[in-house]
Amino acid sequence: MEKPLKGGHMTPVSRVGGEVRRESGPWSSTVQTLLTHLKDNGVDWCPEPLGWDEGGREALTYLKGKVPTYPLPDWVYDESVLTTAATWMRQLHDLTVDFDRPGMRWRSPRQQPAEVICHNDFAPYNMVFKNHEPVGLIDWDFAGPGPRVWDLAYLAYRLAPLMRPSNPDAPDLSLKLERRIGLLLEAYGTDVGISVPQLLLTVIDRLDDLADMTKGHAKATKNDALAKDAHNYSRDAEYLKSLLK
Repeated sequence: MEKPLKGGHMTPVSRVGGEVRRESGPWSSTVQTLLTHLKDNGVDWCPEPLGWDEGGREALTYLKGKVPTYPLPDWVYDESVLTTAATWMRQLHDLTVDFDRPGMRWRSPRQQPAEVICHNDFAPYNMVFKNHEPVGLIDWDFAGPGPRVWDLAYLAYRLAPLMRPSNPDAPDLSLKLERRIGLLLEAYGTDVGISVPQLLLTVIDRLDDLADMTKGHAKATKNDALAKDAHNYSRDAEYLKSLLK
């Protein structure tokens, strides 16, 4: 029995038993190769690639657990979640320094410098939890080459979080952002030289880019939810710009 899964604003996703099926595209073969590479190198928090079903959809293992949605529960903002996410991201990046090769096709545009493979949507709503602890990361179809800080900036935006207080997705919690950004960078690793100012400026660039992309897709698909997302990204970018003046 097939069951549609929540999310999937960009690509319809369903569950069939212990598998996830999603519409494939020119990038799907590359994503399957990426996930195979990660699994072969000991990553246990990503889905296992299973090829394609009889209808040509991409097939992946279903990661059991809870995937939180907005408004996020308070436990998502536990510091241990922040540090685990940063540690996972560093593992992903270090394992993909030389992964990109000619002929590989990606859904997301290559960002320069193309140091590593970025997940490009590393956020709580794509993390699988058990007993409030992260156990997996899903939705890899927007992965693509880019700089380490490009990926880390979006994680900081979503999980620090670096959004305006009036954003409907902002938590109703008293969080020490300076401490959380420091923990994020420390858990990722200070040896790569990503500074707090560089991270914050990249968050703004990331949001501007994301707003443009999401707005275009919303217009093409007449998707009101995506249009609201684009508006939110733009307003958060302006908010952060005002703080840095």
